[in-house]
Amino acid sequence: MSFYALTRTLHITAGVIGFTALWLPLVARKGGALHKRVGWVYVAAMAAVSITGFLLSGWRFLHEPEERSAALFFIYISVLSGTSASMGVRVLRTRSRTTAHRNPYDLGMSALTLVLGLFTAAWGLAVSMPLLWGFSLVGIVLGASSLRYWLRPPQTRMHWWFEHMGAMVGSGIATLTAVLVVNARHLGIDGMQLAVFLGPTVVGVTGLKLWERYYLKKFAPTSRVTVATAPATP
Repeated sequence: MSFYALTRTLHITAGVIGFTALWLPLVARKGGALHKRVGWVYVAAMAAVSITGFLLSGWRFLHEPEERSAALFFIYISVLSGTSASMGVRVLRTRSRTTAHRNPYDLGMSALTLVLGLFTAAWGLAVSMPLLWGFSLVGIVLGASSLRYWLRPPQTRMHWWFEHMGAMVGSGIATLTAVLVVNARHLGIDGMQLAVFLGPTVVGVTGLKLWERYYLKKFAPTSRVTVATAPATP
């Protein structure tokens, strides 16, 4: 088996595992044993998917000029899913911090997401491909917001919770988008169209905002009710 074929097999296997493991942590009790165990399976699978996807798509980008736009999309998706999953884990490891966080790895991963998002947007504009520059906004927003998160002291007590949620949902959006684009043709749908690209983003971001609203209310400090004492009657 050639290196390309082996890498492709590993990519598909890890992708199936990751896509299967994606859903359970969303509904399992947050912080529970099931959530953590399946979450780690998802993160490990996304690491494998990201690395193998980058290698496969990078090879296509260099050796198949006519497929460069499609190859760039999958390079971008590979990096986006991997860096988002990494962010989701790293914010938990650093949740007790009280100052800015300048770890080169974390800043580098966030910067990579932002830079690749900008490059994908520029490429999409250059080749008149709206689906590339349209979806590139996901990486640009995630990269910029994660850099901002690391470079500032924590702004709220549960900052790590919301960043973990946002990063893992971002990784899930990238994963689901890749699955739809690759498999849409089996349903008679053109995978390289804007609706397929942006569908998971619209659904994922909407769900995330509703989720964040719920937890903002849940974590809001409970105000004490002060009972006034009536003055004594003279």
